[in-house]
Amino acid sequence: MNLHLKSPTNNNTGISSHEQGRKASLLFDVYSPFEVEIVRAEGCHVWDSNGTRYLDLYGGHGVISVGHSHPEYVQALTTQLKNIGFYSNIIRNPLQEQLAAAIARQSGYSDHRLFLCNSGAEANENALKLASFHTSKRKVIAFRGSFHGRTSAALNVTDNPRISSPLNAGNFEVVFATLNNKDEVERALAPGDVAAVIIEGIQGIGGLAEAEPEFLQWLRAACTASGTVLILDEIQSGYGRTGSFFAHQQAGITADIVTIAKGMGNGFPVAGVLIAPGITPRKGMLGTTFGGNYLACAAGLAVLKILEEEDLMAHAKEVGEALVQQFHTLPYVQKVKGRGLMLGLEFDFPVKELRKRLLEECHIFTGSSSNPNLLRILPPLTITAEDMAPFIEALQSLTSNLQV
Repeated sequence: MNLHLKSPTNNNTGISSHEQGRKASLLFDVYSPFEVEIVRAEGCHVWDSNGTRYLDLYGGHGVISVGHSHPEYVQALTTQLKNIGFYSNIIRNPLQEQLAAAIARQSGYSDHRLFLCNSGAEANENALKLASFHTSKRKVIAFRGSFHGRTSAALNVTDNPRISSPLNAGNFEVVFATLNNKDEVERALAPGDVAAVIIEGIQGIGGLAEAEPEFLQWLRAACTASGTVLILDEIQSGYGRTGSFFAHQQAGITADIVTIAKGMGNGFPVAGVLIAPGITPRKGMLGTTFGGNYLACAAGLAVLKILEEEDLMAHAKEVGEALVQQFHTLPYVQKVKGRGLMLGLEFDFPVKELRKRLLEECHIFTGSSSNPNLLRILPPLTITAEDMAPFIEALQSLTSNLQV
């Protein structure tokens, strides 16, 4: 059955489509943005240059964790900037130690050490490099549907050859296994030449597929037995988004390396790699100019403080469970995927037009994935059921206008 959304007869939103063309730009044209200019943000809402308010259920790829322009977050960055904004890692920055201690306490990874960098891709790049250093091996097992970033090593373990250039492709061997398939992973591990297995807590771009708890437990044991480094990519699914600090912790396992970013800085570029004590550092092994700068650390500390003070992990779990119940009642929804406030609604039709109309007519930002039928929801963890009500109403209204 092919279902289509009826097009509205008029569109008075003032939002022009990408197809209508944009002004000539000196920017390298690799994005397909909505023609909306956001000028202000607060909580779970943003405002455009015309003064129109939007409900933000996407948070810029799941980056906004504690809400747009949270007063404590703004104050922390403002105060820090007045003192010093940047110096490189040739000097000691006590904020780095404070951030590492706060992450250790709140995440439960009390003995892992922290390497600070700037983005999720960079975190995964360093994680893979560390695994290879530690094992002296160069094969990696990744999973179908994965997305780990667009830099060299991270791109090789991303299951999307279309975005890999000839220069990048094949610089080390990668085996892509099917998620939750023990036999495929076991066969790949058998030769004993695997440096790392890298897996997302919950796949983001891949459409919110996730490893079953029993599979993660088996994978942890298999990596330990084979001397393989287990890397958990929690870049999108971490920092309380799923109701626990990391999504994989709900399976009761501990990873050798955990990569973090996105919600870590609530919009300020900051990322990190949590590294097990058995992986030995040496001088010059890793490095970064901007990683762990004063502002990044101030942002990271503010986020952790807000997460704890406002009990946002428990809040995300509670609101998410209520939303899942509501989503199951919506017409044409075949599956509800994910946990906490990392959710996906899988319809029995492609959601591109639905997503466009949610934005243009209902003023609601949502996300997409590699699954064309999946609408992705990644709101700030501060969002309430009351905030979500317009989204439920909009979906009910728009889907009532579907025609076969």
